[in-house]
Amino acid sequence: MKNITAPMILEMKQSGDKITMLTAYSSPMARLVEEAGVQLILVGDSVGMVEAGYETTLPVTMDEMVYHTRSVRNGSSKALVVADMPFMSYQESLSEARRNAGRLIKEGRAGAVKIEGGLKASGAIRAISDMDVPIMAHIGLTPQSVHRMGGYKVQGRGKEDAEIIMEDARAVQEAGAFAVVLEAIPAMLARMITQELSIPTIGIGAGPYCDGQVLVLNDMLGLEPDKKQLKFVKQYANIGKAVKDAASEFKKEVESGHFPGKEHCY
Repeated sequence: MKNITAPMILEMKQSGDKITMLTAYSSPMARLVEEAGVQLILVGDSVGMVEAGYETTLPVTMDEMVYHTRSVRNGSSKALVVADMPFMSYQESLSEARRNAGRLIKEGRAGAVKIEGGLKASGAIRAISDMDVPIMAHIGLTPQSVHRMGGYKVQGRGKEDAEIIMEDARAVQEAGAFAVVLEAIPAMLARMITQELSIPTIGIGAGPYCDGQVLVLNDMLGLEPDKKQLKFVKQYANIGKAVKDAASEFKKEVESGHFPGKEHCY
């Protein structure tokens, strides 16, 4: 795989090639995802929920995002690493938005950053884009707005709501985003947005008509086997069961004296 850049992702839309993106939060997982040929690795603020056990993404800090972004970058040399800007890292002022985006690029060594929000976030998107930092937008269901939305609910079902999301899509493109994530919106709305925009759309719960797709790695690997999965998640492996079985076997062998054996001793 060649070194992936933001302009290359734009070219993939023009050529009709599908874009793949997965989350990762550590160096080993990033290395495996890149070796699989996935073009984009998202260091999502979802790390707060799937790795730290938070109820929402809201408690995630800039320091945590810098740490995980740097870890992912250490395991990835070719995929484009996109780092989420967490809650309150860009809402307060444009200067804060620029400074925190710069931290993710400079300290985290990301290749791009991602911001949630449409028209309301367009000022921050423009300010960061003007720094020559590639920026990905995120509209539809935006997890940082979970309290306003009243939960993790599908957005854009009504005509008025759909028009708002369409305006958000136009606004982030105009502000300078090189791509936009569409989360939990009706498939036909995602199709309309994809057809209208010149930048790639990457869907998660937005149907098959987007230019690319993204999933949370922990969800697709079944790392939380007891967790109720959202409708749009497809589980490709059951790593959670494998880990549990391995830990159980380790416990039995320690208790029975079978581990460590002679071959494990100096």
